[in-house]
Amino acid sequence: MYKENRMNEYKDFTQRWLDLIGKPVNYDFKHNLQLIRKFETAEFDGELYEQANGPGTVQRTLLMLPKTINEKLPAVVVPFYYPDRAAGYDLDTLEPTNEPNNAMALHLVRRGYVTVTAEAYHLTYRNLELERQDFSRWRLTADTLLHDHPEWTGIGKLIADTQLLVDLLCSDPRVDNERIGIVGHSLGGKMALYTGCLDPRIKAILSSDFGIDWDRTNWAEPWYWGEKINQLKAAQMDHAELLRISGLKPFILIAGLYDNEDALDYLMRAGYSDSSRYLFINHASGHRPPLEVLDQAYDFLQTCF
Repeated sequence: MYKENRMNEYKDFTQRWLDLIGKPVNYDFKHNLQLIRKFETAEFDGELYEQANGPGTVQRTLLMLPKTINEKLPAVVVPFYYPDRAAGYDLDTLEPTNEPNNAMALHLVRRGYVTVTAEAYHLTYRNLELERQDFSRWRLTADTLLHDHPEWTGIGKLIADTQLLVDLLCSDPRVDNERIGIVGHSLGGKMALYTGCLDPRIKAILSSDFGIDWDRTNWAEPWYWGEKINQLKAAQMDHAELLRISGLKPFILIAGLYDNEDALDYLMRAGYSDSSRYLFINHASGHRPPLEVLDQAYDFLQTCF
């Protein structure tokens, strides 16, 4: 009876998160995946797709594969701004991007994982004559999204698009569906946390310096929670609760700038007590995680499958 009551409690808590995240209406679309091209680098084989991610919209999606595949492989979703940065390669020129700390998908494919990464919705939902690096895209696109779907949230759109990457992995015969993780930094860390906690297909989560406390980063921006942040705070809903309703999946939190030592308290309040189920690292050296810290996190991730 206790176990059943606890499960019902988790369902109730999960539903109140889903209710606030919202769900768009008149948003039906055909789930289509079109291969654009294949390419090779010295480190991985790439498959570039256009994946439908809404009515009339697509997200460029990069699948990265180890050079040798002899069996079904574990896989990791790596959400970020756009594929080039997570892949460590410019997808047009195949030249290195020279942002080694951001190239998490590249780090992981080197370790034998299949990885997938895609454009975030600031590049896909609205056509804008702006450079993709122009941060004003986020506000302009979020304003349009929320005008079209006032019952939804920016974080809801980020989750929905990221779950499409999980769909892609689950449909790929080269992937072991029981060994899928999610890894992200900053914006990607937010996407990793939410998608990882709410999607049962994801077995482990690594989030880097995303701001686990509501007030340590920009959760109130319209491309995340917008004004609904006040409802979350009033209801005393926080990311400790979100982690708890995930079932305490293996979780790695890297702190650096927007997260600090206080972030560990969230893991403790969520219920993490077994050190084999979580890893907390505070490098305290700025926003971008040092490569040696990422290696430590990847080593722990490898034990989670």
